[in-house]
Amino acid sequence: MSPARTLVLTALAMAAFAGNSLLCRLALRQTGIDAATFTAIRLVSGTVVLWLIARRFRGTQAGGGNWLSAWALFAYAACFSFAYVSLPTGTGALLLFGAVQATMIGYGLWSGERLRLAQLAGLALAFCGLAGLLLPGVSAPPLGGSVLMLVAGMSWGIYSLRGKGAGDPTRVTAGNFLRAAPLAIALSLSMLLFKGAALDAAGLWLALASGALTSGIGYAIWYTALPALKATSAASVQLSVPVIAALGGIAFLGEPVTLRLVLASAAILGGIALVVLQKRAAPGRP
Repeated sequence: MSPARTLVLTALAMAAFAGNSLLCRLALRQTGIDAATFTAIRLVSGTVVLWLIARRFRGTQAGGGNWLSAWALFAYAACFSFAYVSLPTGTGALLLFGAVQATMIGYGLWSGERLRLAQLAGLALAFCGLAGLLLPGVSAPPLGGSVLMLVAGMSWGIYSLRGKGAGDPTRVTAGNFLRAAPLAIALSLSMLLFKGAALDAAGLWLALASGALTSGIGYAIWYTALPALKATSAASVQLSVPVIAALGGIAFLGEPVTLRLVLASAAILGGIALVVLQKRAAPGRP
């Protein structure tokens, strides 16, 4: 793959990942759709698109997903949607990204990886930024939504870890979406029975766009570009996602930029960058 094509595909994938946050927040704030219905439509439409892509572009690797990964995917998608009932777009993306990276870094440490001094400093900086973002105050994000988004990030981190070496990424993701979709439908029906669900045309189209475009096609584009990227490049480019999401929230939703969010973003993203952009020491090495 040429460098130019890799650059274009990577940029499209990052825009799609940020678009998930923007579409969800836009739908839950400005349309009549509820979070459970949004999740169900997103996963069902994502399943259809991913399976069409997997059938059209058959790779040499097998893979079909599994139920444990599907549950992690469902937990991510559901908590993500319910968190965006109250969270601003940029704050939600920052919390999500931070939790994903913290989960994967934590797993590496648990597996025996050791961090260098600069990486330990970066980890401490990121956690200070997260604590500063969540401290009580006028500009603090809602606690309930923040906790849900952190759980969503942890779930996505677990899902990503389970996906390593599981086979063809698009086929595996399609299989996991297929298993997670009925769980989301059951959640939506439960909400309908006990609390009442809601849906309108605008919300439907935004949920379909989130599932088919920014999830289904977005993941397929990312998996196409990923083999051409170095591990550090793949990690560092994802630092752009919360920034893109925040800019989208400002441009399309009129969300304010607070000093707390700017400082927390700098600390969290800068700290994570220190961790992921340096080569980790192997187990037993300083």
